[in-house]
Amino acid sequence: MGNSQGVQFKSLEEFFDYLPEDELEIVLFLRKIILECVVDHKEKLAYNVPFYYRHSRICYIWPTSVPWGKVEKGVAIGFCKGASFLDETFETTQFISKQMFTSVNEIDVSFLKQKIHEAILIDEQIVKARRRRIQ
Repeated sequence: MGNSQGVQFKSLEEFFDYLPEDELEIVLFLRKIILECVVDHKEKLAYNVPFYYRHSRICYIWPTSVPWGKVEKGVAIGFCKGASFLDETFETTQFISKQMFTSVNEIDVSFLKQKIHEAILIDEQIVKARRRRIQ
């Protein structure tokens, strides 16, 4: 990926070190929730932010201080199969849905875990559909 953002992180540690303290607190809190829910995950940087994968992209965390993500304030958690989330608390496009947080106190942990589990189920359904087409 080209460096159109002005920053290019080589590792998650560089990403964490770059963040201001208020964003880092939210990012680490969201990351902890994701890692608890997506036990067989792959975590890697894409578009300069952490994405979480199983068979495909499940979700990502995008703080304001990383340009290009259209995050105006705080930190967004985004789900990569956005059209599947029909919920008014999420800002949804065809491909992604995201929810913004400016403090860890705004995060409804049980609701967010439910959304992560739904995203995992969608990921499973996509893989099963692919396998059926191949057979």
